[in-house]
Amino acid sequence: MRVTATTGAPADTSADTLVVGVFDGEGIAHDVERGALGALVEAGEARSAFKHVAVAHAAERRWLVIGLGARDRFDAERARVAAAVAHARAGELRARSLCWELPHHVGDEVAAGLVEGTVLGAYRFDRYRAAAEDGDAAEVGELVVSAHHDVRGPVEEAALVAEAQNRARDLVNTPPNDLTPQALGEHARALAAEVDGVTCEVHGAGFLADRRMGAFAAVAQGSPLEPAAIVMRSHPGSAETPVLGLVGKAVTFDSGGLNLKPGARMHEMKFDMSGGAAVIEAVGAIARMGLAVAVVAVVGATENVVSGRAVRPGDIVTAANGVTIEVNNTDAEGRLVLADCLVLARELGAERLVDIATLTGGIVTALGSVYAGLMADDDAWAAAVQAAAAASGELVWRMPLHADYADMLKGRYAEIANIAEPRGKASAVVAAEFLHRFTGGVPWAHLDIAGVASDTKRPYAKSGGTGFGVRLLVELARQIGP
Repeated sequence: MRVTATTGAPADTSADTLVVGVFDGEGIAHDVERGALGALVEAGEARSAFKHVAVAHAAERRWLVIGLGARDRFDAERARVAAAVAHARAGELRARSLCWELPHHVGDEVAAGLVEGTVLGAYRFDRYRAAAEDGDAAEVGELVVSAHHDVRGPVEEAALVAEAQNRARDLVNTPPNDLTPQALGEHARALAAEVDGVTCEVHGAGFLADRRMGAFAAVAQGSPLEPAAIVMRSHPGSAETPVLGLVGKAVTFDSGGLNLKPGARMHEMKFDMSGGAAVIEAVGAIARMGLAVAVVAVVGATENVVSGRAVRPGDIVTAANGVTIEVNNTDAEGRLVLADCLVLARELGAERLVDIATLTGGIVTALGSVYAGLMADDDAWAAAVQAAAAASGELVWRMPLHADYADMLKGRYAEIANIAEPRGKASAVVAAEFLHRFTGGVPWAHLDIAGVASDTKRPYAKSGGTGFGVRLLVELARQIGP
């Protein structure tokens, strides 16, 4: 989608459909000939109720009047929702180009929200469908944001980040027979080749052996497909900020291993690489935006499948930092992959760590599809992640860490186990405490996105992969930058 900004009036653009919002107790700021839009409000056909849409034709143009609700409640997230609703209605009306009039007296974050809601709402994953007949095709190909002041900066950046999030969604939605671990690595390589300042290396099983990454290798050994340890760097010429380490789980298909998952929803386990997809696309967006933050990213990509070579319950493996781990449940595999990736990120110079993963069903039980779980061992770093989450609209809720949770992972035969018994108790926090063992004192935050990585029902991300984390990680890089 082509996205631009203008200080001209909406009617002066070439858009075939113009969108005007109305707040509770307020009228139409700039009406058209004979007050057609205001008349629509007066008649009750257009209302200020949030998300209500009315259609009018005036001055030889099509107009959408959308309710924005109470002004004091209207923020960037409600802008995203309103924009997605308006885009959907515009598509029903066969619109090809759309112009939003930025509401008066709002911040630039609202302009960015309108762009994100539109671009994300326009997302479709139809790679495996027959091409639609011309008569059925309907796609809004252009968005213009009209404002009294120049909003080109926030509009362009919002479009860039939203497109990165949509690319992450493509990765998440691609079936595992096509998006293998090495295919994900090739995608990262291609991105690095396109974006100045980004480098990428993709390593296989030999690298895991050489680096003694026995936890990651244990998960990978059951699959005939080569694993991929993807290392990306974004390195601006001079960055005086701490090196930001991003670590993503990318289990491209998770059967649960020998502790096999129930079959009913196993097809959804292609989503288990959502964290890795978010990291890869966030690195690209950070570099494209020219943010002066040095980033090192490590994505652990593998399948977790059943075979005669698969890791067994009861096996003991050794992680890259020398910690021995009892594998008491092969469906707690993501933490094994992340453990070695966290160690690698530290060895590559990360001075602040964020890992992001679809890690536990427990976080879904606790927080549903509204918040991701946040666990962190440094209050200042946790606050930075929470601030980035609030600004990006990708919400997190901080959960506790405590030595008693870590004690639940003490191994019977090895130093630690990969799962506590009974399994259901505090599973999301216990999983975080497992990862904590591998952070080496570097300020660290863990994002469990199992509940928000797919099918959130938000108007701009209703079904399939959401690309959660791209906006948050980019905003975090922006906020810690100089």
